[in-house]
Amino acid sequence: MTGAAPTAGRALRPPSGYRLVASIRPLTFSPYDPCARINGDTFWLAARTPGGPATLALHATGGQLRAEGYGPGGGWMVEQADAIAGLRDDLTGFADLARSHPVVARLAAQHPGLRLPATGLVFPRVLRAVFEQKVTGKEAYRAYAATVRHFAEPAPGPVSLLLPPEPATVAAAPYWVYHPFGVEQRRADTLRRAAAVADRLERSEDSATATRALLSINGIGPWTAAEVVRVAYGDPDAVSVGDYHVPNTVAWALAGEARADDARMLELLEPFRGHRGRVCRLLEVAGIHAPRFGPRMPIRSFARY
Repeated sequence: MTGAAPTAGRALRPPSGYRLVASIRPLTFSPYDPCARINGDTFWLAARTPGGPATLALHATGGQLRAEGYGPGGGWMVEQADAIAGLRDDLTGFADLARSHPVVARLAAQHPGLRLPATGLVFPRVLRAVFEQKVTGKEAYRAYAATVRHFAEPAPGPVSLLLPPEPATVAAAPYWVYHPFGVEQRRADTLRRAAAVADRLERSEDSATATRALLSINGIGPWTAAEVVRVAYGDPDAVSVGDYHVPNTVAWALAGEARADDARMLELLEPFRGHRGRVCRLLEVAGIHAPRFGPRMPIRSFARY
């Protein structure tokens, strides 16, 4: 733990009713995420930025929001803080689209302070998304946390966080490094391939460019690409095609159908084009799930890739 004094700070102006914790929740893998933490009304995020290692603190108090950056990249994090908090999220046109369906209209009215964050950082999300491919959430978190701790580098600032591993270090590590973390060779090789081109991924100017770059990597498909760009770029239209649960959730919420495939999900989301990912996020925040059939099973991602 180094650099306990902030190197930069600024006050942000969130909209009325803004909800920090709900908005930034996708940036944490669990309450024990080694790179991110929510402490009461403060969110902490450790990252490798173009300016160097950094930690961002977002403090929400009395309807106000203050950003503080620690470490060499603290200034970069503070400049990006409004995007990370979701304050650059553009809801233009969504209100009209939401009114076209009673469930979406109700959820939009119930969660007006929810915003989509955009970190501006691609590889940390790739790291997590690749580990989430085709496994349970518990297995994915174990692999992610163990990898971060294996390459442990303390983040600057007053809280005990770790930096995401350097892409070059991840790319150079042989498969057997990841095997004890429950990562089979297919995911390990996918991660190493993505790490090897991380610089190119980070230079992607927008979500569409990043999606094309991600899909060019063997082992990364539409699900993984959507999971990455929805957070790195705050893409409100990114839909995780290939997820085990999302099609059922969408079909149940929007059509009362307990089961659906990707094609049916996309058909139901089409009226919300431009904000399809936002609709999925609202369903998630509302805790809507399709009914389970058969014996109780653990919740799984079962994303294809």
